[in-house]
Amino acid sequence: MNRPYDLEKLVRNLDLNLLRTYFIVVQEGSITLAAQRLMRRQPSVSQALQRLEAHLGVQLIDRSPSHFRVTSAGQVLYAECREIFGNLMRSIQATRETEDSVTGSVKLALLSRVENAFFDSVLSKFHVQNPKVNIDIEVMSSKAVQKAVLEKSASLGVCLLHEAPPNLRHQILYRSYFGFFCGPCHPLYGQNNLTVDDLRGHSSVSFRTDQLWDALRPVALLRAQHKLDNNVIGYTSDLDEAQRMIGAGLGFGPLPVHMAQRFVVRGELWRLPPYEDTLAIDIHLVHHKNTRLNRAEKALLKLFESQIEAVSLANRSHNAEQRDATQ
Repeated sequence: MNRPYDLEKLVRNLDLNLLRTYFIVVQEGSITLAAQRLMRRQPSVSQALQRLEAHLGVQLIDRSPSHFRVTSAGQVLYAECREIFGNLMRSIQATRETEDSVTGSVKLALLSRVENAFFDSVLSKFHVQNPKVNIDIEVMSSKAVQKAVLEKSASLGVCLLHEAPPNLRHQILYRSYFGFFCGPCHPLYGQNNLTVDDLRGHSSVSFRTDQLWDALRPVALLRAQHKLDNNVIGYTSDLDEAQRMIGAGLGFGPLPVHMAQRFVVRGELWRLPPYEDTLAIDIHLVHHKNTRLNRAEKALLKLFESQIEAVSLANRSHNAEQRDATQ
């Protein structure tokens, strides 16, 4: 066991760049990909990893030309690196906030196609109140949104959520309603008065989260109940790509009703049963429990929380928007 003064010496002599390199290697799951991201040669990344392991006296990654596995010690170090670099970035930003008005930047990680009037209204109010704050929005899968927030590379996230990780706080931002659709060349296109059982035997398209244990559980339950999950030939994590495959005739599949309606009007999609809004999916606002937020991030989170409390879920959700649009 290391003595306290040995640990102090180890930390004092530790090169922070080695930790950064290791962090990227684990994120990418490959020394080659990490070298590309760091814009360095692969041998230099391998040498950095070897230096770090020698300095700490433990093996961090069990690797060979055909094998890459993060050891138990490596997993512990990766989790600490995630905290270190996330906090470091926020600390640097905090030191620059010296003006009376709120400045700085907010990084938002969103799942694809967040089309919601309530969400847009909060962003609009925030900009009016804090015109000097920069908003950086990146679109990614729901899993990637959670990862970005947990790694503190994103301030807030909007995503599907089935089981929240321990360090993730979440609130329902709005509720979306999914339905099944098909494209013009599908045999069910243009047919009325169908039942869900009429979909049986037809090929389909699915989201990667369309599983009984994942965020689109209501969709998966309907598929399982009516035996519609035996011929899934297309998978994606992106709404636009799901719409592309469905419209191209690969099979029928689930889409948010509010998003698909415009394509139905243009004749590019056809609504299939169930015709009522039974597939309710909650979209969550997430943030890290222990992140030290900058002033801009605090202001935006506070505004979201106050507006979520002030506006009912029904009036934040797409069924409310659709109802208003038809009146």
